[in-house]
Amino acid sequence: MKFYSILLTVTIAQICIYTAKAQDYIMPKREFRGVWVATVANIDWPSKPGLSTEQQQTEFLKLLNAHQKQGINAIIFQIRPAADAFYSSAHEPWSQYLCGKQGLCPAPFYDPLTFAIQECHKRSMELHAWFNPYRATFDGNEAKIISSHITRLKPDWFFSYEGKKLFNPGLPEVREYITKIILNVVDNYDIDGVHFDDYFYPYAVKGQTLKDADTYIMHNNGISNIKDWRRQNVDTLIHTLNDSIHAHKKFMKFGISPFGIWKNKAQDPEGSDTYGGDSYYEIYADARKWIKNGWVDYLNPQIYWSFSTKAAPFANLANWWGSNTYGRNMYIGHGAYRVNATKDAGWRVPSQLGRQISYIRQNENINGSVFFSSKSLRNNPFGISDTLKNNYYRFVALPPLMPWLDSVPPNAPKNVMATHVLLGTLLSWQLPDEARDKEAPYGFIVYRFAEDEEVDLEYTENIKAIFYTPTLSWLDLNPNPSIKYKYVVTTLDRLKNESPPSKPIFF
Repeated sequence: MKFYSILLTVTIAQICIYTAKAQDYIMPKREFRGVWVATVANIDWPSKPGLSTEQQQTEFLKLLNAHQKQGINAIIFQIRPAADAFYSSAHEPWSQYLCGKQGLCPAPFYDPLTFAIQECHKRSMELHAWFNPYRATFDGNEAKIISSHITRLKPDWFFSYEGKKLFNPGLPEVREYITKIILNVVDNYDIDGVHFDDYFYPYAVKGQTLKDADTYIMHNNGISNIKDWRRQNVDTLIHTLNDSIHAHKKFMKFGISPFGIWKNKAQDPEGSDTYGGDSYYEIYADARKWIKNGWVDYLNPQIYWSFSTKAAPFANLANWWGSNTYGRNMYIGHGAYRVNATKDAGWRVPSQLGRQISYIRQNENINGSVFFSSKSLRNNPFGISDTLKNNYYRFVALPPLMPWLDSVPPNAPKNVMATHVLLGTLLSWQLPDEARDKEAPYGFIVYRFAEDEEVDLEYTENIKAIFYTPTLSWLDLNPNPSIKYKYVVTTLDRLKNESPPSKPIFF
């Protein structure tokens, strides 16, 4: 009797574990799965400055292929680390982290941003261009700064802090300049989004002060408190950029990755149940205001703590941000770099990152994850890369919708056909009729079902191919010859709105 009791207990436990795991691995069809690719100080790419064009491209393709296998669908690519460029810019010099010297372009010449966009889109990944708006130098070595750098041309636009030069956000001409730089990329590159991280005013350093008192006197606009004025300076840039970006390209996404704590509850009853540093008072970044006012399309707070971090538990912050979305998208930033690499005991538990993904999937107001950074995921500590690939991100996902930018779906493809070829089944289709908003088709999705299966587009395991190009054919290389399949194709527009399915084709 005791044996059977034990056996029953073990069996029930196994069922419970299986059920929990099945719940963990339920994969939504729409989910942002991003990774930051940091170029400053060669954190993620290129591995060192001065590599040849071929070496740089080979490294980047290897990086993308690794993330594609993990199920990542968005690359957040740092293209402006310090008033410099990882793209061909008429206004700012090539970054020293690319070719080893500021102002030196790749040879043979190529444009890394154009290359990155094309390769991301080939892999059905979005590319969000990551700008650091205010940082102008990074390492304090001013001897490396060339004469055409903006700090040389406009020295009165900057103040120094912690050995770095930073744009003075209180100057209207600075805000105009930064807006111009970003709109130049929006206009000339096929990026999917503009992205800022958490660097606005600098994080406080003991014994140092911000040297912007003179600017405050000149441009205070009647604001009696310099700290409120600093916040307004950042607010003004965010508001202006949001309006300008969408005026130039209505489909362009604008997102910001703020520090994980807006305010603590002890500072404001509407803050989070935490007691750590904050962005509102320390770096004058009011991210809650930005999303509440509709000045961003998404926020991506950096919640780099574990569930067991006392001052800032992951769950408390995920819940707080999930309660402050105001109808916009919310993606959580995870500290993948901390896995097995910090004194925080929570990050020395192999299941920590997976638990975080499972936890936020239970919150209907949270739409995905972004991991810092690329190298951390590719290094695969505790097998986290394998866990993403085999479990949490086993099936593909489309980016979350943004109906405030576009809610009109495209029309279904026409004349879907199938034919036997030597290597498998070749599907082809024709472009759909013009959409109601006259937007051209951007891409397509191919679904495959068993003949007697219902056509349900929510089951992501039935997605066999996603194209972010106007491709009009797909080769099914591995159909089972003993099974008769049912194929449908849908159309995507630029914001990934999806059409109804085409008429099924049986083959």
